Amino acid sequence: MFGKLALMEAIAGKNRGLLATEPEKVAILGAIAQLEERNPTSSPVEASELLEGDWRLLYTTSSGLLNIDRFPLLKLGQIYQSIRVQTSSIYNIAEIYGLPYLEGLVSVAAKFEPLSQRRVQVKFKRSILGLQRLISYQSPASFIQQIEQGQKFAAVDFALDSREQQGWLDITYLDNDLRIGRGNEGSVFVLTKV
Repeated sequence: MFGKLALMEAIAGKNRGLLATEPEKVAILGAIAQLEERNPTSSPVEASELLEGDWRLLYTTSSGLLNIDRFPLLKLGQIYQSIRVQTSSIYNIAEIYGLPYLEGLVSVAAKFEPLSQRRVQVKFKRSILGLQRLISYQSPASFIQQIEQGQKFAAVDFALDSREQQGWLDITYLDNDLRIGRGNEGSVFVLTKV
């Protein structure tokens, strides 16, 4: 438990990595590595009861995600990754805030395929960008339900070529409420179950 507490303290107040200085990033990566060494789940990809659900991003080194906050008048809100094991689906959802009544949403739907006990291949299938109010966004769970029912949205809603839009993710730590992953572009993700 000491390792988990140390990581939580290290990432506290860092706004998912946006506010972390270089020395803090090094310390956080060290705390992540220590926790990964004590992963309580030897085969995370097979632990469907732990993987399943909605996860909120606590920290990342992904410039692709963090750069959303760098657009003028936009602020990055909560970021979620929802996993639906039964359909082998992953949904990434970033809430965007800025001008009143113009709260936005950036979402990508993907399918995953296990490659090993800790690695999954991810193929991106659909992207949705729009205003939360026009797509009746309430929560990740209700939004995903709408996607899975095949709903089209009053938004920029388009299919992605999964041959070009793919990558892999290693699940390096998994317990009841914390998941750490490392992506093919070198990014680290720390998420908590909601």
